[in-house]
Amino acid sequence: MPGALVVGALVVAAFWIVRPFLAAAIWATTIAVVTWPMLLRMQARLWRRRSLAILVMILILLLLFVIPLLLAAGTIVANAGEIAEKARSIASFRSPLAPAWMSNLPVFGARLAAFWKDAAASGLDGAWARLAPYIGSLTAWFVARAGNLGYLAIQFLLTLVLTGFMYAHGETASSAILRLGYRLGGASGEDMVHLAGRAIRGIALGVGLTAAIQSVLGGVGLAIAGVPFAGLLTAVLFMLCVAQIGMLVVLIPAVVWVYWSQGPAWGTFLLVWSLAASLLDTFVRPMLVRRSADLPFLLIFVGVVGGLVAFGLIGIFVGPVILAVAYTLLMTWLDEPSAQSKPPVA
Repeated sequence: MPGALVVGALVVAAFWIVRPFLAAAIWATTIAVVTWPMLLRMQARLWRRRSLAILVMILILLLLFVIPLLLAAGTIVANAGEIAEKARSIASFRSPLAPAWMSNLPVFGARLAAFWKDAAASGLDGAWARLAPYIGSLTAWFVARAGNLGYLAIQFLLTLVLTGFMYAHGETASSAILRLGYRLGGASGEDMVHLAGRAIRGIALGVGLTAAIQSVLGGVGLAIAGVPFAGLLTAVLFMLCVAQIGMLVVLIPAVVWVYWSQGPAWGTFLLVWSLAASLLDTFVRPMLVRRSADLPFLLIFVGVVGGLVAFGLIGIFVGPVILAVAYTLLMTWLDEPSAQSKPPVA
């Protein structure tokens, strides 16, 4: 009994020590599992040198994070004059009269037209007075996010370092995990390890490919509707989809702008297009995940959504893996007695 208490205390102390590295370790494990086949192909092309393959993979991962930021920064710099001119024009902005079609909209058309009229009458000063109570909270939110940038950069670099370590010792780590699974559950334990790997790979494929499809569709809709900076907004849409924030953060203001500047036809088109593209992940992502991990559709969906709510962005991968292992254990436990026991005698 005292020995068990000592072991338990050591486990808790070890977990407390590695807790700051836990998020980076989970991300590194996910990246290593998903990109392991790519690493082996890269190693075969680079004279079977693991060190060169690891270097190339780390550079690719670094570029995947840096290139979107460079593209966004380049777009902003290239259009700095236009952005500055638009910012200066805000001071002299006067809201036009509400379009005639607005009051004819069903349900909320009259209220929206009345609100537009009041806002146009009060001018920019009145709008600023209405928004002033929210400025403090919004500023605090941006300051908090800016304060987290340094922490996120450190976590990203730490994730790259751990990923490189896992690339270098992947076979040893995989063998150790398989042995642990066998010690815990025999052959079923090894199956659980393989199932977890397939689930992680499938979820990463589902999240990444779904984000790419959604962002491309959203960017096409923005370009067709004539929204400026459609290329930059497409990159923003991709990052929002990967982070599971959703595209409506960008698309709703774009829809409002199109309604105001180009009329109800193009505004309604972009609205319908945006809703369809934003709801696409509800169906596509679980289907892509299920192709790699043969699990029920509802289980994957609950795992992705519930994991996101419970654990944040990491929960997208952790949630379905936990549910997949628990589901398989339950089904194995239910099937074993039925295979060994005789049917009841009437």
